[in-house]
Amino acid sequence: MSAPSWDFSFVYQSLQDTAIQNDLARCSDNIAALKNLSPDTIENCQRALTLLDEASTLLQSVSSYSGCLSTVDATNAEAKAVVVKTDVMDSSLNQAFSPFEDKLSSCDDAFFEDVLAGSDATGSYQRHAFRLSRLRAQQAFRLSVPEEQLLSAMQVDGKNAWGRLYDDITGTLKVSLKFPDGSEEEMGLSQAASLLYGGDTYRREPAWHAIREAMGKQEVTFAAILNALAGNRLTEYEKRSHTKPLHFLAPALEEARIEQPTLDAMLDVTKASQDLSRRAAKAMAKVFGTEQLKPWDEMAAMPSFGASKPANYSFDDAIAIIRKAFDSVDPEMAEFVDMMVKQNLIDAAPQSNKSMGAYCTKIAKTRTPLVFMSFGGSMSDVLTLAHELGHAFHNWVMRDMPFVETEYPMTLAETASIFAENVVRDALLEQAESDHDKLLMLWEEAQTAVALMLNIPVRYGFEKAFYEQRQQGECSPAQLRSLMADTWTEWYGDAMSQPNDLFWATKLHFSIAEISFYNYPYLFGYLFSTGVYARRSEKGAAFYGDYKALLRDTGRMSAEDVAKAHLGVDLTKPEFWQQSIQIAEKRIEAFEALVKKL
Repeated sequence: MSAPSWDFSFVYQSLQDTAIQNDLARCSDNIAALKNLSPDTIENCQRALTLLDEASTLLQSVSSYSGCLSTVDATNAEAKAVVVKTDVMDSSLNQAFSPFEDKLSSCDDAFFEDVLAGSDATGSYQRHAFRLSRLRAQQAFRLSVPEEQLLSAMQVDGKNAWGRLYDDITGTLKVSLKFPDGSEEEMGLSQAASLLYGGDTYRREPAWHAIREAMGKQEVTFAAILNALAGNRLTEYEKRSHTKPLHFLAPALEEARIEQPTLDAMLDVTKASQDLSRRAAKAMAKVFGTEQLKPWDEMAAMPSFGASKPANYSFDDAIAIIRKAFDSVDPEMAEFVDMMVKQNLIDAAPQSNKSMGAYCTKIAKTRTPLVFMSFGGSMSDVLTLAHELGHAFHNWVMRDMPFVETEYPMTLAETASIFAENVVRDALLEQAESDHDKLLMLWEEAQTAVALMLNIPVRYGFEKAFYEQRQQGECSPAQLRSLMADTWTEWYGDAMSQPNDLFWATKLHFSIAEISFYNYPYLFGYLFSTGVYARRSEKGAAFYGDYKALLRDTGRMSAEDVAKAHLGVDLTKPEFWQQSIQIAEKRIEAFEALVKKL
């Protein structure tokens, strides 16, 4: 089969489906009911939580559906209109629930416990205990109810509008590849980006330059987006600092459910291992026949040796590889892959107006996971598919839980996805018969180390430095280029031939409206998942049950508590992170040895 597209018939038939209108109408009714409730009584607070649960589930279902359609086709104006509509309704829901959030974050412990206890008629509300307890811990940074409502109302046409602008531009942007013979080839931005991950040596470097040229022409707009998003957040944080200062990193840490000492310990250990990551990059460069890695080769498929050619995989091949690897963990995981394929829950067909990147989402009311990517046939695409199916499996094992307890942070979200990558890579490495096949899998290991132990810290370091500068005023495109180049050189050193000074514009993560610092959670996920994966051989048959239990707790525990409960480790100490890097070091050393041999 060729790469598939989604079938949404399990939930909605089209954007005109009356089921969408019914779900949105029910949300509107719940919002109106919330507005007519007072937060003064225990019963009203319980009723409000019930209304919130139902409205959130229905609203997220419509939002995910329309969002999926808009990423498959960035020119789909109807889908985009529904995305905006659900965004507006989500803001209205947050505003309507704001008085109850204020009450539950500031009430005394007795009132709070009585609300959670529920009654024989309503049942327990303990499913909200973790989320609301985190909210109570942040009480010092809350504004008045009218102020919170105003912030929520303004984000639709403020932060979120800037994020939509970035998506609109990049989703419809065309780039022109220029070749040495003077010929040119035009394609969509996402199609050009997919070439950077493949083995097409003729078009890869032209694709990298074409993306830079096209994005560079828009750099004033992209700089405005970054400045607006950061400025909006910094202004909000300043207003929330009425009792004590709210640092610009604090909201991101709260979103990630980690403490500052955990982040510091992880980054300190990664910084101390910088030479190891650079060695991986330099070994990759040698395979390309260069002393330093070229920026267009950083995520590319391994080049051919002698008579061998870069491997190309069909979507069927990729699914077969992933299914077999998942089956080695437990047959249930293989059956999950079968279900995702059979029900057409993966959209992997390349299209000219398809958005860049890959992601996993879900339809909340059916608990159905969905995977999005553009499958190009490289080993990197195989691993990206495994990564996103890992996310999907994470959602799948939580499908019977209260929805509010399934909303896990990015840090822990990357556990299942990177675990899935490790399973596939190790399975292929074990099956490899020739040195070339072994090198292919170790190439992926080295490439992952470079991406997560060099590139991710670059993103974090740039964004942190940018926010520090943005507190003094807006940054020009030239300043952003300089800041990115400096941060890039600090981490890559002499391992790469030139810094990618326009990365702040070409990487969509910096322009996501909903969350800042969309970077260090990937490094966390890589090292944390490596630690989890190491337990697989230690625990044997008992591992799979323990692994699922860990995943199920990710929506109702902090990252530190998950690590302590399921791994018995302290994430604020360097030891755990050092152990994970030592595992990565063994893989990189094996890669270096094989590169030298070949």
